[in-house]
Amino acid sequence: MIEEKVRELIEGPIQEMGIDVDNVEYVKEGSNYFLRITIDRAQPIDVDTCVEVTHVVNPILDEADIIKDSYILDISSKEKGD
Repeated sequence: MIEEKVRELIEGPIQEMGIDVDNVEYVKEGSNYFLRITIDRAQPIDVDTCVEVTHVVNPILDEADIIKDSYILDISSKEKGD
């Protein structure tokens, strides 16, 4: 399963940043595929943190080349309940 393979590849490097991988989802919406990675940590996650994680994840996924379709990478933070 793509989600499991992606998680295995990225979990270690992201954890080294002090961030947890909460969820990995690969879905098709309309004509586009999305790889959605949800991240979490004790401190709030801002857009800059999502960009940093993207810069770590992109080369790993490019090198592994496990997703043959063209896709949109979406890194977001876990929604915090009040």
